[in-house]
Amino acid sequence: MTTEVTLPSTSVSPTTRQVWTRARGVILALVFLVAGAIAIAAIRSDTHEGSLDPRSATDYGSRAVAELLADRGVSTRVVTTLAEARAAADPDTTLLVAVPDLLTERQQSRLHAATAGTGGRTVLVAPGSSSVERLAPGIVASPATSLDSTLSPVCDLPAARRAGAADTGGIRYTVTRPGADECYPSERLATLVRMPDTSGDGDTIALGAPDILYNDTLDEQGNASLALQLLGTRPHVVWYLPSLSDSAADTDDEKGFFDLLPSGWLWGTLQLFIAAALAALWRARRLGPLVPERLPVAIRASETVEGRARLYRKANARDRAATALRSTTRTRLAPLVGVPVTQANSPEALLPALSAHLHSPGDGQARHSLLFGPSPSDDTALISLADQLDALEREVRRP
Repeated sequence: MTTEVTLPSTSVSPTTRQVWTRARGVILALVFLVAGAIAIAAIRSDTHEGSLDPRSATDYGSRAVAELLADRGVSTRVVTTLAEARAAADPDTTLLVAVPDLLTERQQSRLHAATAGTGGRTVLVAPGSSSVERLAPGIVASPATSLDSTLSPVCDLPAARRAGAADTGGIRYTVTRPGADECYPSERLATLVRMPDTSGDGDTIALGAPDILYNDTLDEQGNASLALQLLGTRPHVVWYLPSLSDSAADTDDEKGFFDLLPSGWLWGTLQLFIAAALAALWRARRLGPLVPERLPVAIRASETVEGRARLYRKANARDRAATALRSTTRTRLAPLVGVPVTQANSPEALLPALSAHLHSPGDGQARHSLLFGPSPSDDTALISLADQLDALEREVRRP
């Protein structure tokens, strides 16, 4: 009959409290990441659905603008590909590009080439620096946005003067070519720019924010008046809703993962890396020499030995354990046989003195193997080595 022996818990066995203390940082970080992901998914799932779509009746849709244009005899047609948008460019059409930044650089250049000189109007809704310079040469987007959403026209453009204050505050623009109308300034930079074509009667309008086209803000300020005047100058409106799945996109000009990330995320990641490097440097600095301190509690020698032994066993370091046992034994034996401690690790000095003390010169080879021999091959040999070293020390100490 065999009985299973359960080893008692030792001082090095981690308690439940210690396990929680070590793991709580990782657990809390995972909880925060999961909560943040859920929050972002919830926010993105219920906002801006059908944004700037003239068929959508949601708050961020633009169906109200399309119906008001229809009441005035202006037709609205939705297109979703670059080919349709380029084919629709003519003198009787206002081409509205809802999200110009979704277009690739090649698509932006092709769209500008198709609309330039046609005599029609192109309205760009909140174009950023990545698109406005190609779709509307002579206009440069500022990296800082407007702090106010409702602005006054402060320009001579008839449509802006008749509409009055409107919610155009958003991206701000600088004009580098003469002849443009700069309206609704915020800190001396315009949020609505009308750039006439160098040839023909057409023009291009850069609108800093899409608020005047949304259903829920159309009835505020002069938004409706400004939207109708900008889009109602031609009998037809072609509403271009770009998408990343546009089949007209060139495969060699597709944007990679890092190209789709906003620049703020990239700069934020760089700042985090710099902060982490500075924190590591700060924590690694030594502000002076080490100061020895008295331990707050006394640790029993048996616990220290047991903990060190468990570490050796966990690392399977029998060689290190055997070296520690032999070195300690030699250090204790040297004074007993009249050898200086500094020569305790020299077999030429220790072994002859040990043989003379024990009056047994014939055992020199066995003692050399015991005190300076190779590492044990398994745990059983290591235990046997420890027992033999203890027996040798007891024999030397025996009067």
